[in-house]
Amino acid sequence: MPFDYKKEYKEFYLPPQKPQLLEVPSMNYVAVRGHGDPNAQDGEYQAAIGMLYAVAFTIKMSYKGTHQIPGYFEYVVPPLEGLWWQEGQSRVDYAHKETFSWIAMIRLPEFVTKQEFDWAVAEAAAKKKLDLSKVEYFTYDEGLCVQCMHLGNYDAEPATLNAMEQFAAERHYKIDCTSARLHHEIYLSDPRRTAPEKCKTVIREPVCKVE
Repeated sequence: MPFDYKKEYKEFYLPPQKPQLLEVPSMNYVAVRGHGDPNAQDGEYQAAIGMLYAVAFTIKMSYKGTHQIPGYFEYVVPPLEGLWWQEGQSRVDYAHKETFSWIAMIRLPEFVTKQEFDWAVAEAAAKKKLDLSKVEYFTYDEGLCVQCMHLGNYDAEPATLNAMEQFAAERHYKIDCTSARLHHEIYLSDPRRTAPEKCKTVIREPVCKVE
């Protein structure tokens, strides 16, 4: 059976619907940065998703080609993730999606070095005739976070965020979003194929101890 990150690392991908604290280790991603409303038809975000999957599946299917990656093992491509922020805002404001800045990303298997990543980007760009100049090898060291499974529409996330903030405060922590530690979402459902009320999204917020 292919290695499945969601099953092997349930604490990161399948949390309960009640907030919890956890320490998240450093992970490597294929990533694309951008700005604007993620729902914009044919917008920057939609283009970024196509770039991510082009590289992710080039790596996944590499074992069938002539380029053999050392340490390769068969795996399920991890879910799409996103880091989100808005200039001058400490919390994400869903009423003004046009002001979002974001990093769209997919986790890379541990065997993918920067050198192998660069090969995959060049291979995907050539085979699919894509401009992948925005794609980057991104390392994110998240640290201590409060996390919760959000069930439902993305626009209903503020209620979950409020519960997470309250949970953290009761334990003498506060939300600690900075330029290096951002609001984080992991998308376990495809909104094109899933009813809005059944969509599952892992939400993480960085926290620090209240002095």
